[in-house]
Amino acid sequence: MADRRLEKFELEYQRSIEEMSDPKLFQDQHRAREVARRHKALEAIVATLREVDKLQEDFAAATEFYQAAPLDERPLWGDEIASLETALAIKTEELEILLLPQDPNDGRNVILEIRGAEGGEEANLFAKDLTEMYQRFGDRMGWRVEMLAADPSELGGYNFASLLVKGDDAWRRLKHEAGPHRVQRVPVTETQGRVHTSSATVTVLPEADEVEVQIDPNDLRIDVYRSTGPGGQSVNTTDSAVRITHIPTGIVVAMQDEKSQIQNRAKALQVLRARLLKAEQDRVNEELSRTRKSQVGGGGRSEKIRTYNFKENRVTDHRIKLTLHRLDQILMGDLLEISDALIQDERAAQLLDQDDGR
Repeated sequence: MADRRLEKFELEYQRSIEEMSDPKLFQDQHRAREVARRHKALEAIVATLREVDKLQEDFAAATEFYQAAPLDERPLWGDEIASLETALAIKTEELEILLLPQDPNDGRNVILEIRGAEGGEEANLFAKDLTEMYQRFGDRMGWRVEMLAADPSELGGYNFASLLVKGDDAWRRLKHEAGPHRVQRVPVTETQGRVHTSSATVTVLPEADEVEVQIDPNDLRIDVYRSTGPGGQSVNTTDSAVRITHIPTGIVVAMQDEKSQIQNRAKALQVLRARLLKAEQDRVNEELSRTRKSQVGGGGRSEKIRTYNFKENRVTDHRIKLTLHRLDQILMGDLLEISDALIQDERAAQLLDQDDGR
């Protein structure tokens, strides 16, 4: 079985090398990224298949030696067989994971949208905490994180914030962050020390290339206006803020963080393309990508993917029943343990589905 698969994947791997060496490929940047992503995946698959193939050969040879060996030498060969059997099981599991269907958004950059939901100003303060947590996580992972937009609230939180995260594994790790996040703590506005429950929502969008999502200018209504700060105070004397409405879908994107109308327009179109790509992916295949509405739910306190309890210094991810008593570290960007657990849970579910389909 391994021999036949090895031959098949080695052939595809060689074709990907040839395609990547063709200068014409890079005339289409989207196609070039797709080929590079598949080449990287094939490289890992072929390397692991070769290791599995070699271990199977060694196991077969060790078994033959065991059967032909004198009785006093058999324990040595028995230990060798046991060692090879363990190594083969580990590599076979690695191979099964590598052969799982790839998420079509793997390798893409990510746009994170964080909004205060239920809980008034406390929800907005929590939205800012989450925004800073993701910025710190990005720094730890070596990603480039750019603030696309931020709408400050009266007490210094965020009504809304949008981040662009650039990194090869950004989608793989951040897609599980989509949904309602609940916080339990004593708000700064609480005078009697009572714990309140509030929530913020996180939406995770794959960044789209222009060639993937072509927008007809006739489908856009573009309004320009003066940027404003909290309380409506003018922070700009020119019409630099931009609001784009995609008429066919009703999607509205507004940007005002940059001083230039051209820059705000470019950022708004970037977010609009991401939302349109996500909407199309949802329409084509609901199983691979949840709808944007289902990601954020209603933002209610009872709907949550994760709870952050300040009094107990506790974070609980309700999907995988994982509880960690180090909330302070997690808010400083130490999300790797939660991220790894969510990825492992996703892989386990994929393997189970694969077994059920056989």
